[in-house]
Amino acid sequence: MRKPTHIKASVGDIASRVLASGDPGRVKFIAENFLENARLVNDYRGLLVYSGYYKGIPVTIATHGIGGPSAAIVFEELIMLGARAIIRLGTCGSLTPSIKLGDIVIPIAAAYYPGNIYYQYYGELICGPSAPDFDILRLLVEESSRSNTSYHVGPIVSSDAFYSESPGFARVWSERGILAVEMECSTLFTISRMRGVKSGAILVVVDSPLNYRKLDESILNEKIKVAASIALETLTNTRV
Repeated sequence: MRKPTHIKASVGDIASRVLASGDPGRVKFIAENFLENARLVNDYRGLLVYSGYYKGIPVTIATHGIGGPSAAIVFEELIMLGARAIIRLGTCGSLTPSIKLGDIVIPIAAAYYPGNIYYQYYGELICGPSAPDFDILRLLVEESSRSNTSYHVGPIVSSDAFYSESPGFARVWSERGILAVEMECSTLFTISRMRGVKSGAILVVVDSPLNYRKLDESILNEKIKVAASIALETLTNTRV
């Protein structure tokens, strides 16, 4: 079995339940605000990884970086080190006017552009399945319903080219029933399916290529707390 080269941790340092996010600052924020006895188990290449306890259950909070290729490395190595359920807590852009800044999106599937990393995983299968684990999806929806927050459930698209997203891009995907755009969910769903690991995602809407409006940073921190609570409650109720 291959050994991880980017997460300098040992088996036992990584919990079976993992919450992953792209921003190392956000990972630190969640670990400090939600984990008991949090300890830093990796900081190599700025990929901060903390392990501790949430309501007495071991949980790891990990940085996956920006984009599918970066995230794929982290997800693969977390699985090598014992992860069995991974939830991505991230941000996204709304592709429909009914979804407002600060709302939560829970993906039921992630569309993607074939090629590059997906070709390397799927080979001649042009489009493989990219969907979360049903139990995690169900728990995320149930916890969101209890949280008294505005949330939406539906398909999203994972895009590799952040600065290519435009009002035209948004209209094309919105017309096809896609709720939001982000960068890593399809990679997580693909790898977790292939490795026999459960996965899901919860996303906070921070902007929109429809109008380029952005969510205020102070509001974002509060929304991240809500999403983190939903994700951690889901993880601790997920059978691994």
